[in-house]
Amino acid sequence: MKNGLSRLTGATRRFAARFMAGTRGNVAMMFALALPVLLMITLGAIDIHQASKVRANLQDALDAAALAAARTPFTEDADLNKAGLAALKANMPSYFETDENGKLLRDSANFRLDGNTIIATAKVQVKVLVANIVLPPYGTLMDDRLPVGSSSEVLRASRNVEVALVLDITGSMAGSALTSLKKAAKELVAIVVQKEQSPFTTRVALVPYSMGVNLGNYANSVRGPLKGTTDISAVGWADPAKSISQISSGVFTASNHGLAVNDYVWISDVSNASYGLNNRIHRVSSVSGNTFQLSSYSGGGSKNSGTVRRCWTTTCEVVVTSENHTLSTGDWVKISGVRGMTTLNGAYFQVAKISEHQFSVGLRGPDQSTYSGGGAVQCGYDGCRERYFIGRNSTTAVRMLPSSTCVSERLWTVKNASGDLVPTDRTPDSNNWVGRNYPHSDNRCLTNQVTPLTHLAETKNGVTGLNDLIDAYQAVGSTAGQIGIEWGWYAVSPNFSSIWPAASAPNVYEPSKTLKAVVLMTDGEFNNPYCQGVISKDAPTNGAGNTNYQINCSAPNGTPFAQSVALCDAMKKEGVVVYTVGFNLSTATGGNGIDTAREVMGACATSAAHAFTPNKNTDLSEAFQAIGRDITRLRIAR
Repeated sequence: MKNGLSRLTGATRRFAARFMAGTRGNVAMMFALALPVLLMITLGAIDIHQASKVRANLQDALDAAALAAARTPFTEDADLNKAGLAALKANMPSYFETDENGKLLRDSANFRLDGNTIIATAKVQVKVLVANIVLPPYGTLMDDRLPVGSSSEVLRASRNVEVALVLDITGSMAGSALTSLKKAAKELVAIVVQKEQSPFTTRVALVPYSMGVNLGNYANSVRGPLKGTTDISAVGWADPAKSISQISSGVFTASNHGLAVNDYVWISDVSNASYGLNNRIHRVSSVSGNTFQLSSYSGGGSKNSGTVRRCWTTTCEVVVTSENHTLSTGDWVKISGVRGMTTLNGAYFQVAKISEHQFSVGLRGPDQSTYSGGGAVQCGYDGCRERYFIGRNSTTAVRMLPSSTCVSERLWTVKNASGDLVPTDRTPDSNNWVGRNYPHSDNRCLTNQVTPLTHLAETKNGVTGLNDLIDAYQAVGSTAGQIGIEWGWYAVSPNFSSIWPAASAPNVYEPSKTLKAVVLMTDGEFNNPYCQGVISKDAPTNGAGNTNYQINCSAPNGTPFAQSVALCDAMKKEGVVVYTVGFNLSTATGGNGIDTAREVMGACATSAAHAFTPNKNTDLSEAFQAIGRDITRLRIAR
């Protein structure tokens, strides 16, 4: 660059010489006098731009250095200067050179304690690129360096910082967009996470999301353990047969029949009986000693023939005995491993609960083979290892989806003063687990998992750091932004402290001591509402996975957009600062109310200044850097 400027300057000088040789009088003299000023004004803009860049970098570096000095236990200015200068030099290695005694050669910096505040000032000499080339032939009107200064003040009683990065890694982010997001996220980590973690901590949590959020090994702690199979101990449909010794005028004689009025029985093998008696279900209308009558039969039959069996259900259905089966009437199950009555194996059955240990399965008992042993029952309700349900477009076909370590929406059960159901961050328990997630292979559970709060930016001692975790992100699936937002809140919520490792436990809600921030990023519309762990029927038919595997019920918490805003409002009431980054979002505003991602990002942000809408990969990086700087500066007094 200097050679180019020299050539430009030389050409200008030659032109001036020719001009002076070819003109006479005052014009040449006035031009000669004005030329240095004109050149300095015109070309000096380069120096001014360079100085402005250095000033911005100096401010960031001085803020960080003041924070570093504030974290030390020192009270003497000399010690504070050493700590602050070390941080300054680390962030601006081209400046703050010292001699062998540690004395600054050209630049200056000072850190001092005033009451409870660290006051820091710094000045650097920026080497100019133009002025020292243009001016010398006409005399040194200014030095070849420009002084640039900055100041910063940090309260010694600073705050801890907890930040949750909620990052959209859906399929639409594949390629350069995800590459840029990784870069931007790591830049924010570098700004926020400080090397010194005492006396104040600076920690970041990662919440990558797509069709849900993957909790990995933490899943059972928040959604509850999933119900597996229960063993079958018996299968049948009726009591053992009793012999019928006589039928006369509708009166049946059978010793010790054990029947009661309104029992249902199965009659078979009666010879010469009137039509409608054998192989039919009948209700007992009266009982007297060893005799009984049926409500639907008044005829006769041969002596010493036929049998009667008391059915266990009114329809003589097969009854399965499985201790503590946990089923309710209407649940679907799948049975396997049964010997003898093998028609039970492999099919889906909708059960009717009889007791805590028995249920019927809808098969007509007299048509089945005799059970001889074995078998297990796999439940299919929300909370089981497998999910059996009716699809959105069918009233009969049963669908099956396997469980995963991903989670879906948490069912809202708490009401506000107006009686409306609202989201909470209360500790998950058996009365209020978070939502389970049963994904289809077309919209599978993402592999990248939640990372609770940590200050470990780089991988160390076998523990993967934030930067490597971010680099491992893979784009997959559709967009359940409301679930990402939910877990951004939970990542900094003190009510989830028992879920995470002790080192990752969030601090209590106390803004004067801990700054909590959630950064929400998305590049598309939220299209995955859930009902009972499965994408609901009110999801769009395009972009939410296989529509044949959407459940035939609506999302109880409402649309993903409404859920997202409610979650943001709830966390902001707890003092959480919310930043939003809507990347390449459509400018369309949809219908009435909030029903687009752009509107959600605007409504969720703490203020308009906390909402960013980058449209290019470079803008994405700039947005994350700006957020990182703002989070850091929220700890600075002025």
